[in-house]
Amino acid sequence: MPFKTKIKEFRAKYDLTQQGLAQKVKVRRETIVYLEKGKYNPSLKLAHDVARALNTTIDELFIFDNSKEQR
Repeated sequence: MPFKTKIKEFRAKYDLTQQGLAQKVKVRRETIVYLEKGKYNPSLKLAHDVARALNTTIDELFIFDNSKEQR
């Protein structure tokens, strides 16, 4: 399922680098890169951890495109 994220925007809001966010959620920087590009579908726990680290909700952070499934 394709999705977009607002991770980059929220990182900028809190002046966090990809590495800084990765350290907060205990993953590799590459994981954050793939999440930002929508190339990695996170587990519920990871999505929760990222949203929590950025003081937001999963719904606000991840935008899933359901239009292809509804056809």
